[in-house]
Amino acid sequence: MKIKIRHNSLMRLVFGSLLFIVLPGLLFLFLCPLVGWKIALGLPVMVWVVAIYGFFFGWRHIVVRQTVCSSPLLPVSFDGYRVLQISDIHIGTFLRNRQFVNKMVNLVNAQRADLIVFTGDLVNVSAEELIPFQHVLGQIRARDGVYSIMGNHDYCEYGENKNGRDVERNQTVLKYMERKMGWRLLLNEHAFVSNDSGDQIAVIGVENISRPPFQDYGDLQAAMRGLPRGMFKILLTHDPSHWRRGVLGQTDIALTLSGHTHAAQMRLGRFSPAKWAYNEWGGKYTEKGVMLHVSLGIGGTVPFRFGAWPEINIITLRHAK
Repeated sequence: MKIKIRHNSLMRLVFGSLLFIVLPGLLFLFLCPLVGWKIALGLPVMVWVVAIYGFFFGWRHIVVRQTVCSSPLLPVSFDGYRVLQISDIHIGTFLRNRQFVNKMVNLVNAQRADLIVFTGDLVNVSAEELIPFQHVLGQIRARDGVYSIMGNHDYCEYGENKNGRDVERNQTVLKYMERKMGWRLLLNEHAFVSNDSGDQIAVIGVENISRPPFQDYGDLQAAMRGLPRGMFKILLTHDPSHWRRGVLGQTDIALTLSGHTHAAQMRLGRFSPAKWAYNEWGGKYTEKGVMLHVSLGIGGTVPFRFGAWPEINIITLRHAK
């Protein structure tokens, strides 16, 4: 566990240095010759205010966001069905802030959703990070269960020890602990959710499918094998870039749920630096009659959030005529 704490401390040091020293310094040096030092100092001061708030308060501010997915493929008997999405917990970041995880679990359960899905990045670098939180995360409950997928961090390839056997062991242990918590981990496979009327919808989970430098492990065709066309399908895929590259216009999946971007953990109004890297980086997107929802997630490798607050998402399904 010391390695994980050291990793967290290093990430905080690097991120803090960029936000408190490098960025304000560059802004001051750029503006000073143009407007004078007194005015030029104003922007770095604003950056410091944002940084202080984000580091000490912003990452604690969990919000619950509501949205609606309408589809003619949804059985009428599922109209009003509530899916709760959480994503990108990065649990190792909270080894010294365990009350935050308790707060998140209580808030999730308070929503009384019909189904809960987790769209990847449970840990930072190692399965061991999950051990102190296994019991509390195992208390997350929904009537129709909790389904999860792997995010890029869940392959445990970013730690100091990249020995193949250790990486494989970490993956095996993490998968075991998720299942022990009562989460149904979907590895390029699907499951059915039924209701009292006998109607069904499908939940599809793929392993991580990303653009470089992130690895591809997913196989959507294998995950969908045997599913009939016209059935309402929910796809869990960690990286939202997969939607345009392999889902939209190529499948009949009505609802895709992703995370991964964190909105760069900073948002001002409708702007986030994440838009420079992702076409779809946060919230609801609809095109060709189908929907993608990108959660901004709960955590990150660094406990910092400004504007892009940690979020729990409720997606209410509606039958569209």
